[in-house]
Amino acid sequence: VQLVESGGGLVQTGGSLRLSCAASGFTYDNYAIAWFRQAPGKELRFVAAITRSSSSTWYEDSVKGRFTISRDNAKNTVYLQMNSLKPEDTAVYYCAAASTVASGREDSADQYEHWGRGAQVTVSS
Repeated sequence: VQLVESGGGLVQTGGSLRLSCAASGFTYDNYAIAWFRQAPGKELRFVAAITRSSSSTWYEDSVKGRFTISRDNAKNTVYLQMNSLKPEDTAVYYCAAASTVASGREDSADQYEHWGRGAQVTVSS
């Protein structure tokens, strides 16, 4: 089982990036996928999640209206489009996969059993 994030980098305030999470080794379209992030010296925090069929999505309040999560099951890939980036979005971004997520717990890291190694996103002011 492998999740690999890509698309991170350095961008100026107000810029955009698109992260990708490519999966292999499991039946990808049976899993809900989420993005979490961890800033230096801070705890891991939920960013966004999407159901297996893309029927529902969830977002952390600070990214609503700026970030969009989507998936292409034919490509075993989930995307996080990040627009209007701010310095406080600087973090390592992780994608995670869950075979089952309890209702209302989509933002809980303990629901996700597979994790990528992360991609650095740095937003300069």
